[in-house]
Amino acid sequence: MNTDPQSYPYATFLNLRYSPLDLVDVPALVTACRDRWYNQTLCQVNDSVVRLGVMQGEYHWHKHDSDDEFFFVLEGTFFVDLEDRVIELKPWQGVTVPKGVVHRTRAPQRAVILMVENAGIVPTGD
Repeated sequence: MNTDPQSYPYATFLNLRYSPLDLVDVPALVTACRDRWYNQTLCQVNDSVVRLGVMQGEYHWHKHDSDDEFFFVLEGTFFVDLEDRVIELKPWQGVTVPKGVVHRTRAPQRAVILMVENAGIVPTGD
């Protein structure tokens, strides 16, 4: 499974955009986003990070051997494809994908999501 981030047209920013006690302005980031698949780390909470995704299209199939991922939809419809089924998420719905589970995420139309995951996770998979 090729998970080299350079192989995919994803705008992924792993830097912490906001420090503790900074106001996190999600609408401003969403409005400024011009990428079809944008992933920005917003902040760190203990050993986890909160990331913003503004997405349209498909991510590649991948898994994380040691880390769970949580996806929560703010706008649009977001799909988590698993090997045996598809989970459809609408606004204000979320799901945790357990470590080791092969999955692919996709959004036929632009979707805005939040992700919570271990700070050391490699977004493109192991």
